[in-house]
Amino acid sequence: MALAPVAAQAADAELARNGGFEAGLDGWSCTAGSGAVVPSPVHGGTKALQATPAGSDNAKCSQTVTVKPNSSYELSGWVRGSYVYLGASGTGTGTTDVSTWTGSAPDWQRLSTRFTTGASTTSVTIYTHGWYGTPAYQADDLSLFGPGGDPVQLPAAPTGLAAGSPTSTTVPLTWTAVSGATSYNVYRGGTKIQTVTGTSATATGLTASTPYTFQVSAVNSAGESPKSATVTATTTSGGGGGTPGLPAHALVGYLHASFANGSGYTRMADVPDSWDVINLAFGEPTSVTSGDIRFSLCPATECPNVESVADFKAAVKAKQAAGKKVLISIGGQNGQVQLATTTARDTFVSSVSKIIDEYGLDGLDIDFEGHSLSLQTGDTDFRNPTSPVIVNLIQAVKTLKAKYGSGFVLTMAPETFFVQLGYQYYGSGPWGGQDPRAGAYLPVIHALRDDLTLLHVQDYNSGSIMGLDNQYHSMGGADFHIAMTDMLLTGFPVAGNSERFFPALRPEQVAIGLPASTQAGNGHTAPAEVNKALNCLTKKTDCGTYQTHGTWPALRGLMTWSINWDRYNQWAFSKNFDAYTWS
Repeated sequence: MALAPVAAQAADAELARNGGFEAGLDGWSCTAGSGAVVPSPVHGGTKALQATPAGSDNAKCSQTVTVKPNSSYELSGWVRGSYVYLGASGTGTGTTDVSTWTGSAPDWQRLSTRFTTGASTTSVTIYTHGWYGTPAYQADDLSLFGPGGDPVQLPAAPTGLAAGSPTSTTVPLTWTAVSGATSYNVYRGGTKIQTVTGTSATATGLTASTPYTFQVSAVNSAGESPKSATVTATTTSGGGGGTPGLPAHALVGYLHASFANGSGYTRMADVPDSWDVINLAFGEPTSVTSGDIRFSLCPATECPNVESVADFKAAVKAKQAAGKKVLISIGGQNGQVQLATTTARDTFVSSVSKIIDEYGLDGLDIDFEGHSLSLQTGDTDFRNPTSPVIVNLIQAVKTLKAKYGSGFVLTMAPETFFVQLGYQYYGSGPWGGQDPRAGAYLPVIHALRDDLTLLHVQDYNSGSIMGLDNQYHSMGGADFHIAMTDMLLTGFPVAGNSERFFPALRPEQVAIGLPASTQAGNGHTAPAEVNKALNCLTKKTDCGTYQTHGTWPALRGLMTWSINWDRYNQWAFSKNFDAYTWS
């Protein structure tokens, strides 16, 4: 509801900074990059705020303002959209937080509310936000009218800056909170790399085995403090993860070795040289929770042309002699694996080791799908998972990596639901009720990133997924692969929380997963569209409307389900890959 304006007092003034957004977002902070300034629609002037709720983020944009204790203020503004809120929250004894809202404003509507500060209140935060699941809203000409407070003092330089344990591409940083600071700027080598509101940050996109220097400064409405003392940290070498023996651009394919389907059985010896990594589908557990993984060739009754075990092993050796990698893929659509106990974890390690040793394989592909991975209620930080099925899987893979050494090839093939959906949702969410599998691969990828050779997310059999442009993207064209891959190579805040940022992977660790034919899975992408996606990501051409956050000529390549289906489709997928010009 709208209120009559407060009668002006001698000391009253307009206190909101850039309330008309004519200077962009100057003075305002919006969650998870949800806010932007648009030229239309506007209420006054030439610009207005537009903010888009996403997942558990309600697109809150806020500003902290200095006020006087025991004083009256009016907050007002013009909004447009569904379920738009305007409010103020204060610090100090006696302040009552206030808000007002409209359920429907198809055109500009004025909102207004009043409050009185408490005896110790020296600042309030004014804000506007939308509601979960609703479209973008607009706000303009926001105003806080009342007595101005004493000038805000410039914050002191932060102290206690420390670097945690680096990875090959990241360095975690922490520091001591500064009184009066509303945010902190993080610097690497003297260049600002990010702004955070808490007292921790992670520097990402770094180079292995390289020393870096970091500083932080404190910020409030008075400005920016001097920088802290410098701390130096050196990234690790990568622990043997990454690219053991692979070409600069690789083609990965799954070989139906243990079963037949409509594509027919393909012998190992008949797999063309186009394929650099061959994932044997599948090793499956004796039961969902046993951790006991078994693998055997397709029975002759199902696959009349299956080779003998001896011939299969000989063909594996021949592929390896030609520089190819052959892995056992665990899971698949029907192979649910839940390592809920340490016993299952240890059985997983021993049984997978037995398969690798018996067939002389190069490593492991994790293709956990369905309900294999989920996050327990309260497991909210991908950097420190607590769910047993997550923790035990990480420990099991690290044990296998340690056993086989730097030449061990580790790949993963999660679905978009378990990775990119984490930009919006993570686990059951802060209030419960979400699917606990949302984003559940993120802690596994993060914990194993220094051991990870390739991540090839399945860009198929997927619903629409929101990209870093806060727009939904759908399967079947270049746009989907560009947006999904850009998220992996740029990194993203998990569930909209900028303080829980999933760091970017190295481009040589990333391949794009696609179906080899229309029969292989939903979301088949025509070869011309595949090439557009590669052009955009590696050359910054053919990007369409989506603008990537970088250019990555070292992108590793493509993965497909499957080699068998590609053969069924006259090798159209692999021939297109072979013909593609990477530079």
